[in-house]
Amino acid sequence: MMEWLHKKGVYPSFKTYLIDGLSYMALGLFGSLIIGLIIKTLGEQTDLPFLVEMGGLAMGITGSAIGVAVAYGLKAPPLVLFAAAVTGAAGYALGGPAGAYVAAVFSTEIGKLISQSTKIDIIVTPFVTIVAGYSVASLIGPGIAEFMTAFGGWIEWSTEQRPILMGMLVAALMGLALTAPISSLAIALMLDLGGVAAGAATIGCSAQMIGFAVASYRENKFSGFIAQGIGTSMLQVPNILRNPLILIPPTLAGIILAPIGTTVWIMENNAPGAGMGTSGLVGQIMTFQTMGFTAEVLMKVAVLHFIGPFVICLLLSLYMRKLGLIKEGQMKIHTGGSEE
Repeated sequence: MMEWLHKKGVYPSFKTYLIDGLSYMALGLFGSLIIGLIIKTLGEQTDLPFLVEMGGLAMGITGSAIGVAVAYGLKAPPLVLFAAAVTGAAGYALGGPAGAYVAAVFSTEIGKLISQSTKIDIIVTPFVTIVAGYSVASLIGPGIAEFMTAFGGWIEWSTEQRPILMGMLVAALMGLALTAPISSLAIALMLDLGGVAAGAATIGCSAQMIGFAVASYRENKFSGFIAQGIGTSMLQVPNILRNPLILIPPTLAGIILAPIGTTVWIMENNAPGAGMGTSGLVGQIMTFQTMGFTAEVLMKVAVLHFIGPFVICLLLSLYMRKLGLIKEGQMKIHTGGSEE
């Protein structure tokens, strides 16, 4: 059975569905919902209806983008890939982002099994793919959406009731998810995080990115600082596997700063911004959209998303280097660019 599945390009595993699948789902989200939201916000702030309409259109096809992205990530053949645009849209309409993901994964794998097995492949493959995706979206999509929304709501409520403890927990877990080879963005969207919980998540994710950028500056210089600071801290994954202790400075920075954002300087955000940190400055753009663009919010963002992680991680990493817990060269990354 496994030999036949592999021959069809189906490799059932944790990595396939919860690492590769979610990672490509995040790309689909960024190529539709996230960038659409940014364009729409820009249009609203500059009073340009054209941009508002453009952003709204991009956001409106999020389900299809998820479907195609997931199918591409699972290496679907062309007819399955194109049909996944339909199954992703169906899943999104019936079950939100989580529904779109499940429908896309299920339909893609079923589509791959049937692909090129008949002489009328051009009809059978997309038909089976769409039927499979729509069926699973109809059967379990609403339940998935309800559960994920309820769970996300519980996280928000818990953060409001226990702002210090839950703020620390949310920041740590979402920050680690951002650096790990899974998608913190997909998690935040599936849970529909909002309010102070999303604010804590943004702080934790920002701490990972800025933290790794500053802690590894002596190895990676300016190009590495930018690649990690506004790109992705996931570049450090190979180094983390060799020395997990390098996770301590950015994770502690998020744990230290998050309670400030949930008690003293209340920080809020929406789901798209919650899982992005400083990547493309999306977390900050969404913070301004949620809280308004004022001098006070700007100061909070500067301190909790940038200055705080910078200072804490610089001091912690220097101390750990002095103790020999982080050795020279252990945080070196390869960005392919100049290091000047």
